Amino acid sequence: MKITLLVIGKTDSTWLAEGIGDYIKRLNHYINFEIEVIPDIRKSKNAGVEQQKKMEGEHILSRNFSGKELHLFDEKGKMFTSVELAGFLEKKMASGIKELVLAIGGPFGFSKHVYEAANSKISLSACTFSHQMVRLMCVEQIYRAFTIIKGEPYHHD
Repeated sequence: MKITLLVIGKTDSTWLAEGIGDYIKRLNHYINFEIEVIPDIRKSKNAGVEQQKKMEGEHILSRNFSGKELHLFDEKGKMFTSVELAGFLEKKMASGIKELVLAIGGPFGFSKHVYEAANSKISLSACTFSHQMVRLMCVEQIYRAFTIIKGEPYHHD
């Protein structure tokens, strides 16, 4: 199985990009993992929030999801502990899907069409974080999940 983290726009902060890169390098020891960047759609004077979410959603939904599952990181999603997230990923690996696509929306979230197309929503916290910072948190949690699956000493209960 492959895991793709789908994000809107490039990571602007150098320190976040370095941290993300470090965890991607670690993750590729366990699984084929990559980040796919959908070009940022800048809000213009004529495009409101809903229009921006719609345009970003069209880019997300233009991908071929045959044999893949789409799960959204969303503050209103199901909250997992790190151990539960490891179990979720382990079940997905055993299910035979080719690719697990985990998406982080832009600054305004996802369009209703993306929500409708998604298999589930996953919450990292009841708090709201910047869509840039969530990238680092996601790759760290995915890495943590794989160390849990492998019984390695990174995670402490």
